[in-house]
Amino acid sequence: MKKLLFIALGLGFLFFGIGAYLQSKPTPKNTRIYTFVKQYSPYYLDKRFGGLQIMSKEDKEFKEKPDNMEVFHRLESLEKAWGKRHLKIDNFQLSVMDNNGSTITTTPLKNRDEIDFVHRYYGL
Repeated sequence: MKKLLFIALGLGFLFFGIGAYLQSKPTPKNTRIYTFVKQYSPYYLDKRFGGLQIMSKEDKEFKEKPDNMEVFHRLESLEKAWGKRHLKIDNFQLSVMDNNGSTITTTPLKNRDEIDFVHRYYGL
């Protein structure tokens, strides 16, 4: 009986651990487009001894410390909100705009996967 209890507890903890890992995993991203846009995004992760926190390049007072299961999801929601205001697709070109609405830079969207990623991730 004790062996079955030990095995059941072990499997239960394994099941909950895998579930927590899958729940906290970030959304898959298109590497080329995401790294291009990330250069201009004001949000970044700051690694501290106490864990990860989200900081802003524009606002030095902005600091969010979500728990470790929510940190990537919160960063994604901030990036998506920023992307809706500062990104624009025009004739297979992705344009990054500043706060005034003037274009900073553009990059071509080379294939359907990149276009789908921009639509899916940033909601354009």
